[in-house]
Amino acid sequence: MGSMMRKKRNDRNYILYQLTVDDQTYIGLTVAVGRAFLRSVKVRVQKHMSRARVENKEWTVCKALMNAEVIQYEVLEVVRGRKAAYQRERELIYTMEPTLNDF
Repeated sequence: MGSMMRKKRNDRNYILYQLTVDDQTYIGLTVAVGRAFLRSVKVRVQKHMSRARVENKEWTVCKALMNAEVIQYEVLEVVRGRKAAYQRERELIYTMEPTLNDF
């Protein structure tokens, strides 16, 4: 028996989320862990906060998180498949015009 290459999965769920830092917004995307969509977003937001504190990233969202008084996040959509999720993220960024996404 020869080893067969496994076909890449394209059926994962991806979560599009909105992060609100004080009065500014950020649209992001993360992989869903099971059906715990809000929990998956919480973990991703914690990663943003860690990067802001530890890695000194110069990204707009990280700078905003360093001085934040109010941080909120919500699930906007759940999209199946990587390509579709990234396409939808671009559409949401274009239509919602978030202030913290770097362009």
